[in-house]
Amino acid sequence: MVCLATGIVWIALTGHSYAQSARTIKLEEAIAMSLQNSKQLKLSQSNVDLAGLGIRQVKENQLPSLSVSGSYLRVNSPNVNLKIKQEGNDSTGNSGSMPNVHQAMYGMASASLPLFSGFRFKYGLESAKYLEQAARLDADNDRDAVIQNTVAAYGNLYKASKAVDLVTENLASERERVQEFTNREKNGMLARNDLMKAKLQESNVELALLNAQNDLKITTINMNLLLGLPEETVLDADSNSFVSLKQEGNAAEWEQTALTHRKDIAANGIRQKAADTDIKVAKADLYPSVALSAGYVALNIPGVVTVPNAVNAGIGFKYDVASLWKSGAKIAQARTKAYQMKTNEQIILDRIHLEVNTAYYNYVLSKRKIDVYAKAVEQANENYRITKNKYDNSLVTTTELLDADVAQVQSRIDYEAAKADAVVAYKRLEQTAGIIN
Repeated sequence: MVCLATGIVWIALTGHSYAQSARTIKLEEAIAMSLQNSKQLKLSQSNVDLAGLGIRQVKENQLPSLSVSGSYLRVNSPNVNLKIKQEGNDSTGNSGSMPNVHQAMYGMASASLPLFSGFRFKYGLESAKYLEQAARLDADNDRDAVIQNTVAAYGNLYKASKAVDLVTENLASERERVQEFTNREKNGMLARNDLMKAKLQESNVELALLNAQNDLKITTINMNLLLGLPEETVLDADSNSFVSLKQEGNAAEWEQTALTHRKDIAANGIRQKAADTDIKVAKADLYPSVALSAGYVALNIPGVVTVPNAVNAGIGFKYDVASLWKSGAKIAQARTKAYQMKTNEQIILDRIHLEVNTAYYNYVLSKRKIDVYAKAVEQANENYRITKNKYDNSLVTTTELLDADVAQVQSRIDYEAAKADAVVAYKRLEQTAGIIN
């Protein structure tokens, strides 16, 4: 009785967990949620913010600088013994009129406004703006990658869900067959060996179902992480997302689109402009700098001197002659970075050519696979029907019947997977062309 009660409770609990309604989510909704929740995009935005702060820093360096300082000093009374006699000194050389100073105070303020710094600020600001634009393009490129990852995860969710449904359906058929074979074996109408083959087939399908359910759990967890949903959320992909497929066009058009819309090549072009500007920044050391300066000093030494309002203002000129032979390495370094950007452009172009063509032909292949698997489903269904009729008339063995059943289920699984793979392949093609949305 205890075992029976425990079994009833277990069935009730498991039945409740499987009865949990799944949330059907569309592909567009999944993409929107992943973009909103993506930690990678948040990190990319922080890089954009840092680039913006670089612009702000350059602008702040052009603002006037102001510094204030002050000191209060305690001074002892030193013994002064002058060896040279002066008027008013006694015979020992000591002056009778030496002031008694015990403290000193002073305060000063200075301000400076750069007027000319060899175009350092001008080109530095220009370079910082270029880098911010490149950071924004990098963030857009990361956004495209997040979309593609979401589409791939969505396709995996669909394939895993369909596999569970089809294998579950097949398992029910296998159990019916085992029950039928068991009854026939009891009545002496079927060899026990054939019954064992059917039971073995049932066990294999049960194992396949366990693997399919495990894959579904993993893909669901991955999808929930991308979407920012609780881990226990049960998701179901919308099958309408895998119905219509677009024309593939031709590879040359896709590659031309990529050259126009790819964010990485645009970002590299902007970084190349920034590198060219950095050469001008490095050459700024060869120019003099001019600044407007002003200062204020207050000094008080009790009993000696008091200066309450010493003010100065003027224009300062500075030229570091050593920059003529110390700036060569810095300028050469800036030119080398500009050369690296130009070389990197050729690398990116080669990568675009390979990625676009790979994605294009993978999409063409995936569309053809759908047609092939559709025919395979028809052929497998017809093969199973014929084999079943022959088996009922004792013209084929049980092994042939079971093999036909396996081929039928596998063809349906492959067909559903091919539909999902085609959508993912097309989105990958759009990503390589820089127009995924």
